[in-house]
Amino acid sequence: MPLTTDGSTPLSSTRIRLALLALALGGFGIGSTEFVAMGLLPNLAQDLLPGVYAASPDAANAQAGWLISAYALGVVVGAPTIAAAAARWPRKQLLLALLTAFTLGTIASALLPSFESVLVARFLAALPHGAYFGIASLVAANLMGPGKRARGIALVLSGLTIANVIGVPIITWIGQTSGWRVAYLVVAGIFALTFAAVAIFVPFQSGNPKATMRAELRAFRRLQVWITLGIGAIGFGGLFAVYTYVAPLVIEITGLPAAAVPLVLVVVGLGMTVGNFAGGALADWSVRRTMYISFAVLIGALVTLGLSAQSLAGLLVGVFLIGAAASALSPTIQARLMDVAHESQSLAAALNHSSLNVGNALGAALGGVAIAGGLGYLAPVWIGVGLSIIGVLLTLVTFSIDRRWRRRGVDVPYGTQLIGVVRDK
Repeated sequence: MPLTTDGSTPLSSTRIRLALLALALGGFGIGSTEFVAMGLLPNLAQDLLPGVYAASPDAANAQAGWLISAYALGVVVGAPTIAAAAARWPRKQLLLALLTAFTLGTIASALLPSFESVLVARFLAALPHGAYFGIASLVAANLMGPGKRARGIALVLSGLTIANVIGVPIITWIGQTSGWRVAYLVVAGIFALTFAAVAIFVPFQSGNPKATMRAELRAFRRLQVWITLGIGAIGFGGLFAVYTYVAPLVIEITGLPAAAVPLVLVVVGLGMTVGNFAGGALADWSVRRTMYISFAVLIGALVTLGLSAQSLAGLLVGVFLIGAAASALSPTIQARLMDVAHESQSLAAALNHSSLNVGNALGAALGGVAIAGGLGYLAPVWIGVGLSIIGVLLTLVTFSIDRRWRRRGVDVPYGTQLIGVVRDK
């Protein structure tokens, strides 16, 4: 049965599929712009930090990791700010504005001359990231219909994971052969193409006419929102502690040539794609069980990589499972946030990407400190294990609170207490 987006206009199944593909294409562009720096980290370091690189490639790679942290911090800042301020905007128009910002920010990243200016450009280019995924997820959930919320989220995120199978390896190869600046111009082209696809295929969806910034920001008063954000920010850091430094890991620890890095990124991307769709389906079954299963697989995969990265098989199995487990967490955490944030749905959908990119920044920063301190390129893997264990502990806390409220006869997750308030209606 055709779905509607404004309560009156029926949509054909073909139109719905094309709209979902357009939204996923935006995720493809975002995945490309976010993750291509990881495969090109030595190239960025050598070009933007030539003096540091000549003295110490390890130190230059660690400093170049700040570009990844800057992007992640831009997501953290931009997601709640834009989502809360623009919750009343028509969703299609907001998506088009965000895609324009992506295109311009990525072009600036490609053209600016110095490390410091590129650092600023990466921060600015990241500001629309969380808001795009948040609003696109709401649009996709509406298009998918009742009972398929997490699968709608996963479809939007599938563009990001597929980018790691196709886009990131190809663009990494382009960057290695033609220069990293050309690689970023290719990414800008993807965003321009997405703008056209969204303009043509995504139907009108109104924003929330009752939304205000104050009402959206009320989500920050909820303890369960903060705990769930912590699960993403800390637990997801295990992926990025490894992924940020995957290029030197492949070259220095496994002993493969630089040409093998794009192939390893394909394996990571395949894991992410499998995990994303599995996580979306499983989260519609049980958010709680999916989080526990995903963290168990993630910790096991990190330990496997830490013990066997010197071999090709150990490397490939480890990075595939790390990508799969971490990506299964993404739609699951987003579904949990949308549950515990009550009426602040636009903000909740965007906050997931703030929390995951805190994990991005945290994992990259801690891994960089360990490498710069002479602990080697396996040290980030063990940092990832520690971060993931903390994520499990926070997961235990959030669901133990649910159980406490259930014993008191309050429905959960909507019966979640406010910070400083005894109970919530």
